[in-house]
Amino acid sequence: MLAETIFSAVSAAGLGIAAITAYRRRFLTAARIAAYALVPVGLVMTGAVEWAFETAFSPTAWVGFGVLGVAWGLFMTTRAVERRRGPARKEAAKGARPDAAAPAASAPALGQGQRGATPKPQATATGDDFSDIEAILKKHGI
Repeated sequence: MLAETIFSAVSAAGLGIAAITAYRRRFLTAARIAAYALVPVGLVMTGAVEWAFETAFSPTAWVGFGVLGVAWGLFMTTRAVERRRGPARKEAAKGARPDAAAPAASAPALGQGQRGATPKPQATATGDDFSDIEAILKKHGI
């Protein structure tokens, strides 16, 4: 009740200042002051002031804010620990499942960017220098 009275008085004073400003022919400034002066009375009329003051002076609300803070702290701690462990531990945990598919099953059969092409033959121990050229010619069908 006291908060509503104070907010209404502030609004009335602001509207008075806006009227004096408008009397001095500063209409744009007067309109801006009137807009600011109407905000507190609008908050009172919507019930936001009553809700805010009930929340601010309620021990239950403060305990609730504390619980939210603890939950937030737990979330941040678990994220920090998870980042420290790194991806290696996550992958090891995924591979340890007995129902997981073979790890090599998802690897591509061909090298990157070689869709439909035959892989390059490896150079023999004799030092075949033309193996790269042969692979290119086979790739183009020559």
